[in-house]
Amino acid sequence: MAYRIEFEQKAFEEFSRLDGSVKKQIQKYIDKLATRENPRTLGEPLEANLSAYWKYRIGDYRLVAEIQDNKLVVLMLVVAHRREVYKIAGKRLV
Repeated sequence: MAYRIEFEQKAFEEFSRLDGSVKKQIQKYIDKLATRENPRTLGEPLEANLSAYWKYRIGDYRLVAEIQDNKLVVLMLVVAHRREVYKIAGKRLV
């Protein structure tokens, strides 16, 4: 069974502020992710104090997500450029 993709409010606001072409690229990736039986096949686990979360690479942008297996949900927590995504994630999620 495929997972549902949801956004935390701040992540949705970050996504909404992106340039149209970047937004389209990320939406295409999210649509692909939503069809997967296992969302881990497209992402990579984060390390150290963010080890409970997963990252998804889309060009120069990253999505940081929490995979909730009990609900079959991938909850997007941070959407940002690769230069700043881990700094934001560290402040928001730790």
